[in-house]
Amino acid sequence: MPQRARFFTTLAALLALLVAGCATSVQPPVQPELPPSPCAEIPQPAAAPPRLESADWADLPGWQADRLTEAWNAFLASCTGLHGKAEWQTACSAAPRISADDEAEIRAFFERNFRPYAVVEGDGTREGLMTGYYEPLIRGSLVRDTRNAVPVLPPPADLLAVELGSLHADLQHRRLRGRVVGGKVLPYFSRAEINQKLAADQWPETPLLWVADPVEFFFLQIQGSGRIKLPDGRQVRIGYADQNGHPYRSIGRLLAERGELALSATSMQGIQAWGRAHPEKISALLNENPSYVFFRLLPDSAPETGPIGALGVPLTPERSIAVDPRAIPLGAPVWLSSPTGQTLNRLVLAQDTGGAIRGGVRADFFWGFGKAAGEKAGRMKQPGRLWVLLPLAYPIR
Repeated sequence: MPQRARFFTTLAALLALLVAGCATSVQPPVQPELPPSPCAEIPQPAAAPPRLESADWADLPGWQADRLTEAWNAFLASCTGLHGKAEWQTACSAAPRISADDEAEIRAFFERNFRPYAVVEGDGTREGLMTGYYEPLIRGSLVRDTRNAVPVLPPPADLLAVELGSLHADLQHRRLRGRVVGGKVLPYFSRAEINQKLAADQWPETPLLWVADPVEFFFLQIQGSGRIKLPDGRQVRIGYADQNGHPYRSIGRLLAERGELALSATSMQGIQAWGRAHPEKISALLNENPSYVFFRLLPDSAPETGPIGALGVPLTPERSIAVDPRAIPLGAPVWLSSPTGQTLNRLVLAQDTGGAIRGGVRADFFWGFGKAAGEKAGRMKQPGRLWVLLPLAYPIR
């Protein structure tokens, strides 16, 4: 049996045994002075998962005031991504008959074909964190030169990923990543290790592109997609392809803990300004976050079209969000209410996911492309509530 096949067979059996032993009870957080739990590397289900509570349309703040026409094309895109899912077909089949510029008709369509459900965390919390993201534009080149020396890497050939959902229902949308060395499964290389190999010219993969600014590229990795402006003026789109399996560590929080930045200044813009003032410290700071994102080149598309999200459809500025798909079904319409900060009461579509988006009442709001969108996304960190709209035939657990 080839080594790769043997790895998956052995690992699947091992994980099945581990999950069977670990999933029946939830381990408390491991304290630093204690030895790690034998289940520590297996993602554990929450003690009480998020739930959906039946609600009324009147419970949705601002439902009658939103310009639903601005969300209609995003909803139609969701229907494209949900093609073949039976519980969505009645509503999606009726949608093309609705006038795209008639607010009253669109509102009546949703009220006729959907029910609202409040998203509630397992502990009863109804308010959660709302953040923002965008599609950045940074300078780069197809070849390395003195200006562009930061590589944009594709997924490496030795990165192995196992879908844990096939082993246990509570582990849906979770992956285990690693590499095989001498018959043993090891964690994949961290950001610092990847950069060390790149510096020593020991990285085997050919970069897709090269970019100029390591801090801008770091934030593009956080956003998950972006555009690279080439020297001749052309733009190349890249999108998320995979990740090295290490957890994300906030460099903004780290700067605050060290007293280098006030906590209120740890926005994307604040960190970029700090980086320009301390270029000699940039590499060490970025390596503090072990997570590393790999990319793929995306097909050419119209500049006004958003990047492709996890649902497989283009994102719509200010009408698409990233969610935790274990709590909110991808493709679903969601009512987002966040009256504090950048006030938002509007219909959005759950069309994307993100490594930092975990929990039921948690969303990342897509602001669009470019600098202005980046300014808004960088400032957004505010409380909010979510209601998911589900078709009448949707099975509620």
